[in-house]
Amino acid sequence: MDLELLQSISLAVSQVRTVETVLKMIVDGLVERAGMALARVWLPGPGDICSRCRMKSECADRSSCLHLAASAGRPLSGSADWSRLNGSFERFPRGVRKIGWIGSTGDSMLIEDSVAEPRWTLHPEWIREESIHGFAGHPLLFGGKILGVLGVFARARIDEQQFKWLRVFADQAAVAIANARAFEDIQSLQLRVELENDYLKSEVKESLGGFRGQSSALKELLGQIAQVAPTDASVLIMGESGTGKELVARAIHENSRRASRVLVKVNCASIPRDLFESEFFGHVKGAFTGALRDRVGRFELANGGSLFLDEIAEIPLELQSKLLRVLQEGEFERVGEERTRPVNVRVLAATNRVLKREMAEGRFRPDLYFRLSVFPIETPPLRRRQEDIVILAADFLSQAAKRLNLPVPRLTAENVRELCSYSWPGNVRELQNVLERALIICGGGRLSLSLAGSSSQQPALPRVTTRAQLAELERQQIVEALEKTGGKIYGQGGAALLLGMRPTTLSSKIAALRISRIAR
Repeated sequence: MDLELLQSISLAVSQVRTVETVLKMIVDGLVERAGMALARVWLPGPGDICSRCRMKSECADRSSCLHLAASAGRPLSGSADWSRLNGSFERFPRGVRKIGWIGSTGDSMLIEDSVAEPRWTLHPEWIREESIHGFAGHPLLFGGKILGVLGVFARARIDEQQFKWLRVFADQAAVAIANARAFEDIQSLQLRVELENDYLKSEVKESLGGFRGQSSALKELLGQIAQVAPTDASVLIMGESGTGKELVARAIHENSRRASRVLVKVNCASIPRDLFESEFFGHVKGAFTGALRDRVGRFELANGGSLFLDEIAEIPLELQSKLLRVLQEGEFERVGEERTRPVNVRVLAATNRVLKREMAEGRFRPDLYFRLSVFPIETPPLRRRQEDIVILAADFLSQAAKRLNLPVPRLTAENVRELCSYSWPGNVRELQNVLERALIICGGGRLSLSLAGSSSQQPALPRVTTRAQLAELERQQIVEALEKTGGKIYGQGGAALLLGMRPTTLSSKIAALRISRIAR
């Protein structure tokens, strides 16, 4: 081992831009090229493994430990795996034994003949069996901070000159680790900006516009938004499908102190059950099959801003406790990672279900309900906003005509009568879809709504009192829509447009209710 050889390893390491690869190249280079028997790097890390830590009785501060981050070696036995990161020495409390002492004091340590110094090792027999004679340990220092500890074991004596060369190598390794971390942070920030831009672009495409109307029900709703928006209180938005719960969330965010940051939306009904935790909190590479790279979760993406959890009642019961924890403590872990990450997010949740009934039937946690419903808001159905129907209809026709490059048709007295006599079970979303469909059909001519059941003889909707009745009614409506559209879900003339819901939501409901894609 000489200085020139160590510098060649350092040069190769310095060109790498991921911490994981930098650490691997450090230990591999010391073993394969410098002839060390064992090389390891310990870094400060989160995660409570005290139950299996062999040095827990010597630990004074559980929050200040060094975790084994990289390891490489050549055992004489040939059967041992010295690259694994668990085992007796996966963690050292600071100040405990030689690695903990180096990580605590920032001083280096040289043991020229390890056989003669058994007091510094937990397993003296290992020293003898593996013919270990020299040990050198150096702190990885950068910017006046201890980033970690480099420790090497040699089957030959390490002299003072080699010890100094390793000191230089450790300093260069610390710079490489710091640079790789900085590069990863930059990449993470770039990814976050890209994700936020994608969200903002999708928001522009999906937005239905602001609130329009003059009814007393709408004025009451706007008053509640004005009250709660400047605060950081969690808001539970309740109401029937299509009543504008997402618009309420957007209005709260845009009138809050978080308006300069992104509003991240999550449709809880469209997330597969086994991906909820990854969707919310993210995951690290290799956490599960298909996790090919680190992924930022929705909470981390919304940090500093607001998170809109639509259809909150669809979150599985076993995951509600993890959601409650991040709401209460402001911290989470990515799937497959022990590191705890702080987060500052305002949560706005929405549901069309009666959560008190869901709690009574054991499907929703009461503590999560009370944490979310600091300020409950109920969006009024369109049938309670009679004065707003014609105003909304004129706006939707104008917007659709501009988008489709068609002349704006005039609402006739017959159109107004039909609009105002219909009960609008799909609410504002249904009104928008009905008008857009009518505009396409009329092709610039006289507008004909042809609302089935718009007369006073319209049959009343069946009374729904149980979850099973709700599911069956929903199933019937989806089946009827699929029959009318020949099984088509997406685009113009699709069942999603007919039902007034997003295609992704409809696809999830079709799968959950086990409905054939093309109803027969």
